[in-house]
Amino acid sequence: MTRSQLIDTIRRKHSLLCVGLDTEEHLVPEHFKQESHPVRAFNEAIVEVTHDVAVAYKLNLAFYEAMGDEGWLDLEATIAYIRSKSDCLIIADAKRGDIGNTARKYAEAFYDRLDVDAVTLAPYMGRDSVAPFLGRPGKWAVVLGITSNAGAEDFQFLKVNTNGQGERYLYQAVMERCAAWGSPEELMFVVGATRPEILAEARKATPEHFFLVPGVGAQGGDLQAVLKAGLTADGGLLINSSRGILYAGKGEDAMPAARRAAIELQQAMGLAMERFAPAGA
Repeated sequence: MTRSQLIDTIRRKHSLLCVGLDTEEHLVPEHFKQESHPVRAFNEAIVEVTHDVAVAYKLNLAFYEAMGDEGWLDLEATIAYIRSKSDCLIIADAKRGDIGNTARKYAEAFYDRLDVDAVTLAPYMGRDSVAPFLGRPGKWAVVLGITSNAGAEDFQFLKVNTNGQGERYLYQAVMERCAAWGSPEELMFVVGATRPEILAEARKATPEHFFLVPGVGAQGGDLQAVLKAGLTADGGLLINSSRGILYAGKGEDAMPAARRAAIELQQAMGLAMERFAPAGA
């Protein structure tokens, strides 16, 4: 999905919603556990009730890799189902970060084999760990910028002095350098929702790049604060909700509750986007 296609989808659906399919079999309602492939069936049901208000789906690879062969088959089947039902961006939340032939093979695995649109990447090893994921029209490198976990303090907020620009945080240097590697047409950043003031600073530094924003809902991020800090005329944000949608209800109410949760987020996003609507849109 190209940037222009993503923006068109955002405007048409009045949404910035990314649904995180971090599905755990033991948490799905009992009637799904009777299916031959419970995770797959649950994911398909979630997609069915959210695809008209979502603009992206994010699949965290750990939840599928942990299940071995069956998990990988669930992953492939879910991606295929999303493709068949929607025009949504599909993100493999893999957080890969390697160099040389290994990075190239990761890119082939995700882009060519799994047919996802975007892959999350850890940039610690530098440019040659990100470069193989760039230069493919309609494909995206989603680089870790600022995360919401407590351990973010260990490295991301270390003070550094690079290129004689004075002291600043490491995450700022990383995002600036990565923004020079990939244009807003092919590179996004992961920016956590729990520190809106930091998100606002990141937006000032990278005004054109999209941000994938986890942490709204179960992790404590405030949707309105995120929208105020990061929204742009093109949308500029993919705001992820996983548990808040997946497990919004129980039993037979699971899917109606998931839809209600998704619509509630989408409507709040749509209202915030109205002030950025281009003339004639």
